[in-house]
Amino acid sequence: MLNASKTIAAISTAAGAGGIGVIRISGPLALKIGKKISGGELLPRIANFKSFKDLNGSLIDQGLILFFPAPNSFTGEDIIELQCHGGRVVTQSILNFCIKNGANLAEPGEFTKRAFLNNKIDLAQAESVADLINASTEEAALSAANSLSGKFSIEINNLLKHLIEIRMYVEGSLDFPEEDIDFIKEGHVEDMLEHLSYTMINIMNAASQGQLLRDGISLVLVGQPNVGKSSLLNQLSGEDKAIVTDIPGTTRDAITIDINLNGIPLNLIDTAGLRETDDPIEKFGIDKTWLSLERGHIALFLVDVGKGITDYEKSIVNRFPKEMKRIWIYNKIDLIKTKAKVEQINNDQIVYMSAKTGEGLSLLKKVILNTVGFEGNVEGNQSKFMARKRHLEALEKVHQSIQRAQLNITSPELIAEELTIAQQCLSSITGSFTSDDLLGEIFSKFCIGK
Repeated sequence: MLNASKTIAAISTAAGAGGIGVIRISGPLALKIGKKISGGELLPRIANFKSFKDLNGSLIDQGLILFFPAPNSFTGEDIIELQCHGGRVVTQSILNFCIKNGANLAEPGEFTKRAFLNNKIDLAQAESVADLINASTEEAALSAANSLSGKFSIEINNLLKHLIEIRMYVEGSLDFPEEDIDFIKEGHVEDMLEHLSYTMINIMNAASQGQLLRDGISLVLVGQPNVGKSSLLNQLSGEDKAIVTDIPGTTRDAITIDINLNGIPLNLIDTAGLRETDDPIEKFGIDKTWLSLERGHIALFLVDVGKGITDYEKSIVNRFPKEMKRIWIYNKIDLIKTKAKVEQINNDQIVYMSAKTGEGLSLLKKVILNTVGFEGNVEGNQSKFMARKRHLEALEKVHQSIQRAQLNITSPELIAEELTIAQQCLSSITGSFTSDDLLGEIFSKFCIGK
């Protein structure tokens, strides 16, 4: 846990040369170190222009130094922030000065961890700091910023509030059995559980989209050789990332690119064509295709529109992971003068398009977004929040407990047990109920100076 007597310091800006470098100090010695390196008094929350000198009085650099006194700082402790020129030698020299004067080198994520442990932010907000830093699209950054501002936490805390209200009636039934009161009926517990279950579903759907914004969506291009996979990759990326020829088997290794589709980060993988071959290099590429399929979210299965789905494609589909979604792409409509369109057969979406000319590309993009639950343009949505796999797992456990409580509505003991589990799982999201092991794993993913 937190060592309140320990002062920490770290370089908060990225490694390498830059216009500005930032060094942070947090803890009881922060102000003393700040005064020593700058050679004077520091007024709170005022940018002071100072000369930074080493232990021998030699000039290191000139820059700004700010003092944020506890408890009104990011970590809840005294914080000194030094802004200097962003050279590696300069920032490291200032950091070395801090360490020689009593500071310890901060562990990854320790500044944010202190903010959490000092009740400046909750655990979901703390995680969103790293998500905001690592966001790969504007929509992902917006969602992470929403989580950092507390939108996700508000949703979770509202759920906790309703859950505790239900528990009040259930526990009353158990604690006062001699009273001539039906606490379950009087408290409308059954209706409240139904409403809570409905609310849970909405939050789980939003959290699922939040996870996709954070982690991205893996699209795997599959099909027989020379069916147009590389052409489609180039169309989706807007660049000539893959070699396109009329020779089957050109793609021997998987080509992976990251693209932005209406604010959603996509990881697009062009794979070797699936066919029987004696070529050991091509066979190796085909093996990697199957490995990519095991890790992907959606398979974009290309077929020649002139041939349609043959027995060969059907045999390949039978080997797909069962949970993997797929979109059929009937390619090369430019060769048979057919219009771009979308059809649905059973549960499969079929997009007619030309990867060569780009006709039907906009239709394919809409189908991809709809397949993962994003309808239309998602940019500018102010209500989304970022979520992680552990959040989804906790929400799923909560929902299962609520459902079991509904099934056992006549048994206060069983309802109480399930609602206790639900409250513990919900509380673990924001950190009001958590373990040291969980905290250690979460904050180890952070940058050193964050």
